[in-house]
Amino acid sequence: MSAVTPCRAGPDIAPTSDLPTDLAGAPVPLVLSRSDLTGLVTPGEVVDLVEQAFADLADRVAAQAPLTVAALDPAAHFLPMTAVSGRAGLAGSKLLADVPGNRDRGLPAQRSVLVLVDSVTGAPVAVLDGAVPTRLRTAAASAVATRWLAHEDARVLGLVGAGALALEHVRALAEVRPLERVLVWSRTAERVAAFAALVAEHRPDLTVEAVGSPEAAVRPADIVCTLTPARDPLVQGAWFTPGLHVNVVGAPPRPDHREVDGAAMARSRVVVDSVATALHESGDALLAIAEGAIDTDACRLELGDVVTGRETGRRAPDEVTLFDSVGLGLLDVALGAVLVERARATGRGVAVDLAA
Repeated sequence: MSAVTPCRAGPDIAPTSDLPTDLAGAPVPLVLSRSDLTGLVTPGEVVDLVEQAFADLADRVAAQAPLTVAALDPAAHFLPMTAVSGRAGLAGSKLLADVPGNRDRGLPAQRSVLVLVDSVTGAPVAVLDGAVPTRLRTAAASAVATRWLAHEDARVLGLVGAGALALEHVRALAEVRPLERVLVWSRTAERVAAFAALVAEHRPDLTVEAVGSPEAAVRPADIVCTLTPARDPLVQGAWFTPGLHVNVVGAPPRPDHREVDGAAMARSRVVVDSVATALHESGDALLAIAEGAIDTDACRLELGDVVTGRETGRRAPDEVTLFDSVGLGLLDVALGAVLVERARATGRGVAVDLAA
């Protein structure tokens, strides 16, 4: 597979003349709700867009700020995920609130809001609810890793977790591999049933099988995605078969949370979204290092270097590959640019002149 070539997720769409502008003639910032953002892009478009963002980061035409955490105690962590994209002409920051106790309140454990500004003037461009872009770009990152690391004929997908990320992962991975079966495990049977119904609606060509344990989702699979907010490992490296590709996605960016054990990291060729982020906030990496299962050098291969051809992806048919995904603000900025562009073109959102 050759290195990625520059692309856009859709045609250039110029703002129409009837859109509100400020005194300088620039479009007034948009506030976009979750419903405003739904349906503006296809999974395939997001995969290509995210792949280009990884390449831009490796080519240094985009920049990613180090991930930092503001917290008074473990009950609530606040992470500003900041980046600038020369391609999009935007800088942005997504404030991620990680509040595990929200589950007891009947609220999402993670909530976020994305702010975009012009990268030249700093003028505000948009404020977006973070849920839709986060789900889309997270699944697309797994699909990009799968495109470059999994076997070309991988057909069986194992999912450990059936929550909000599960459907998006099926839709995104089906863009890059000829999936036929999905094996899914969750602690909650109702969640599995709801997931299966959604897959039947969006991808009726796929067979969904509920399995009784994480091991049963992993051993027969060609591709595995872990999509849980686990603190202790749910997946063991002892279950990995030769040639497997694993996307480790679900654990929050906390150094004491992980989904896979040290043996899983040790048995795999590890690829990360960002070395700095992985060695600061990935419990899957940091706990494996602390146990002596791997060292820091095992976590120094970035996906962007694989996408651009600087590094080789899969090196042998029986190699086990693992993508450790913590999440990059750059992906939110790149996707946010297209979402705002299409929202303006279709009349979605509320224009608010913040300088009025």
